[in-house]
Amino acid sequence: MVTELGLRNDVYRRPLATALERLGVGPGWRCADVGAGAGDVSVALAEVVGPAGRIFAVDSDPLARDEVAAAAAAAARAQVVAVTQAGEDLLLPELVDLAFCRFLLMHVHEPAIVLARMGRATRPGGFVVAQEPVTTAGRIDGTPMSMPGARHPDVGALLPALVRDAGLELVDAWAEAPAGAGPGPVSAYLASLTGVDPGDDPVVLPPLVTVIARRPG
Repeated sequence: MVTELGLRNDVYRRPLATALERLGVGPGWRCADVGAGAGDVSVALAEVVGPAGRIFAVDSDPLARDEVAAAAAAAARAQVVAVTQAGEDLLLPELVDLAFCRFLLMHVHEPAIVLARMGRATRPGGFVVAQEPVTTAGRIDGTPMSMPGARHPDVGALLPALVRDAGLELVDAWAEAPAGAGPGPVSAYLASLTGVDPGDDPVVLPPLVTVIARRPG
């Protein structure tokens, strides 16, 4: 069964759906979306876990709380709880079955500390899923991409070792990189991310490394 996620124009939807399928995420699960931003992933997860589940949408930006609340209300997902908190300080009201982050560790000061906090937020035997890019492996017309605003633009390349250093058991890890040329979702995604339209140039987006890890016990 393929997990359908309501993520608008998200070219990285497939690796997240694959991870959720591998873990069997379903009704009643409790999850944390760390670095939730506007809440697209939080709302998509809420659909998967159903009314009996709960999603903690965590972000350090207080403005994100209102955005998440609005997105959850628009989707009629009352099980989404918005939390204003930094990943380094993650402390939830209850242990969760899954702690998830995407495009978060590339911006934080200490990625391993955030992963360790995510691990402690899960129940023993619970899971941590992290998805981070290898930015310089992306290409626009054959030229390597860059992201000078990120503290760790290639943190995806270190992700398997980071989860181990955080005291978690590595279950699986892989990388996927959407590609395209000319108008289409890949070019549109890049333009929204960088503000630069690649036109007809061939584009390989940065590989997104997905790691599935387990809290021991």
